[in-house]
Amino acid sequence: MSIIQTKDLFKDYEVNKIVVNALRGVTIDFTQGEFTAIVGPSGSGKSTLLHLIGCLDKPTKGDVVVDGDSIANLSKNELAYLRREKIGFIFQAYNLIPVLTALENVSFPLTLLGHSPKKVRDLSYFALKEVGLEGMENRRPKELSGGQQQRIAIARALIKKPKLILADEPTANLDSKIGAEILELMLKLNQEEKTTFVFSTHDKMVMDYARRLIFIRDGKITEEQRK
Repeated sequence: MSIIQTKDLFKDYEVNKIVVNALRGVTIDFTQGEFTAIVGPSGSGKSTLLHLIGCLDKPTKGDVVVDGDSIANLSKNELAYLRREKIGFIFQAYNLIPVLTALENVSFPLTLLGHSPKKVRDLSYFALKEVGLEGMENRRPKELSGGQQQRIAIARALIKKPKLILADEPTANLDSKIGAEILELMLKLNQEEKTTFVFSTHDKMVMDYARRLIFIRDGKITEEQRK
């Protein structure tokens, strides 16, 4: 079953009065439970594609269908609801809130969804345990290593049990050993929870872990490999 479909996707940007064609006619399907990497050099369009899939932006032309919902005619509020309910995000810069503890960072999405304080606390403790950070609930981001911060970001993305997690260069700021540990953790969660993971990357290690590779260059899909 498709969790995401892109249909003849175009995205143009204007930079200094020059139109940049970031995506040029991308049509692709992702099925539930995939562990897939979108691969390409800087400026290839991979991050733009990830942002459109994640409903962070709208295409210039074409459509994205997320779990049966077309984003073409959705309002900003409806897009925000779709992101909140069905999509988790992991970024290379972690995007943690520095004044909040690990537990508070992880619990933030559930708080926004209006769950009871007890449920939020219980699920947040469990999520941190799942990513190997039990006992570090009260530490703030600056008191943690890069790998630990990325684990918090993974726990935060997973806590609402999204159908889809989008990871934009998730190993870029980590050394190879910690990067491998993070990928092993995400693969384990993918296999156990059946959560769909889609990465944008140019890291060969991420490519080695992925079970499907989609190569993009100059805004077009050039090749696809399945393992």
